Amino acid sequence: MISSENLSARLWADIEHIYRAVLTHPFLTGLTDGTLAIEAFRHFIVQDAHYLRGYARALAVCAAKAPTELDTVMFAEHAAEAIAAEQQMHAELMTTLGSSAQEAAAEPLTPTTRAYVSYLLATVHGGSFAEGLGAVLPCYWIYAQVGEELLARSSPNPLYARWISTYGGEEYQSVVNAVLALTDRIGSRLATDELNRVREHFITTSRYEWMFWDAAYRQENWPI
Repeated sequence: MISSENLSARLWADIEHIYRAVLTHPFLTGLTDGTLAIEAFRHFIVQDAHYLRGYARALAVCAAKAPTELDTVMFAEHAAEAIAAEQQMHAELMTTLGSSAQEAAAEPLTPTTRAYVSYLLATVHGGSFAEGLGAVLPCYWIYAQVGEELLARSSPNPLYARWISTYGGEEYQSVVNAVLALTDRIGSRLATDELNRVREHFITTSRYEWMFWDAAYRQENWPI
């Protein structure tokens, strides 16, 4: 077993190289310097709306398996907030992009989106609470870290600057801090085999985070 205060640090050490690759990806550098193609950003917003529907379901399962009532309430609230984000922010962004939330919902999930959501749902349903937490945590944490890094740079494109401010603000950071506190709290109860599964899921979905931005940059679609 490991001490509770070391779990989040150990997990982040596992994916430090992935996070650095995320920060230097041309999708994110293009956001901050304003050179990202608007079609790539639209692709991201459409797929992110699809993703958040699946992510909300994954968080709802985490709520059902959570160790305390307060933890259940937290994840249930986060699931509801994920749906709200999809319905509000994404709808407004799609309107700005000359489209609509209805049109976005009708577009298919691309290979990376479907794979990421499928992995999340399989893990939260089939694994322990800790394993599910390991799988959903990168979306919380990497977005918070990316937002914090990009907030200082912002973007000359007001649409991109708005997206950056959503994830770089203090309100979102406080949400992530609460999940990290839970992560460290359960760390003291993890046996070696379960810890290894948590780390594997955390690394895998961190890779999916990089892949998600890469897919948007490439405007990925099904080859056939």
